[in-house]
Amino acid sequence: MDEKTNITDDPFEPALFLRNPHVQSIMASSRLRLHYHWRNELARNTEEVILKTSTGSRLVSYLTRHPEPKGMFVFLHGWEGSSSSIYILDSADYFYRRGYMIGRLNLRDHGDSHHLNEDLFHAARLKETFDGVDYLASFSRIKPVYLVGFSLGGNFAMRIALRHGMKPINHLEHVFAISPPMNPYKATMAIDNGRAFYRYYFLKKWKRSLMKKQKLFPDRYDFSDLMDVESCMELTKMLIPYFPEIQSYQHYFKMYTLKYNAFKYLSLPLTVLIAEDDPIVSYQDFLNMDANHNLKILKQRYGGHCGFLDLFPASCWYQKAIAAIVS
Repeated sequence: MDEKTNITDDPFEPALFLRNPHVQSIMASSRLRLHYHWRNELARNTEEVILKTSTGSRLVSYLTRHPEPKGMFVFLHGWEGSSSSIYILDSADYFYRRGYMIGRLNLRDHGDSHHLNEDLFHAARLKETFDGVDYLASFSRIKPVYLVGFSLGGNFAMRIALRHGMKPINHLEHVFAISPPMNPYKATMAIDNGRAFYRYYFLKKWKRSLMKKQKLFPDRYDFSDLMDVESCMELTKMLIPYFPEIQSYQHYFKMYTLKYNAFKYLSLPLTVLIAEDDPIVSYQDFLNMDANHNLKILKQRYGGHCGFLDLFPASCWYQKAIAAIVS
């Protein structure tokens, strides 16, 4: 990375017992994070929006209006998460209480939306996700829009930031990516070769999602032979034949790998928030990104994967960092 690219080490130093990266990563989805009073307020003011994209697909999203909005936050969840993932709801609550409208978009086949599209989800479906963010952003009227993506959602957010230069999203002012995989092949291998509970967690949710799809479209899908697969990489390889537009699993990963030189042409502010101890995403992948005055990397020693949480008092570093930037 060129020295002109801004790497900031604003210290996040959680309690000693929270400095384990696996504890941080697990806490990211812990229900202990939810403030139930505000979650209920979000629910009361939230409406479901099913949108149709330019590719013909349909996506489920949720819109929470604010009586006097300063702007709008749009959130993208991670792989096998949803618009109701704990880290999404907690962040939505945080920014809603600070005066922002909230949009939460589900990726295809996430958040019980499997029935809306016959074709399966894959992570290279950028256009429909871009359209979903663009549609939600239209509700902001003339207010600023901020896009926040977590993990795979962060990878999508970074690609949307790059695409924005060719097809602008109205009023999109800043994109934030939290623990995004630059190299999804490496991230998949990290899941498979790291602590077993990561592999178990993702495989369990992925297989459950596939069986939902099979039940909805039994004439097209039979995934029974895939249920005994024991690695994410092997399951990826076995699913490639279902996507005629993808030549191989290597081709698939390349389709959503973020190249270092792509950010030379970044046309709006993009802030990446990462931890050195992330067990899934290597922070070293961000060291060779081309310099751009719009690109900022906020790197912490601790935080795990999408964690960055402390207790006594309960707080989330990336929420405070984002709030400071947009204010």
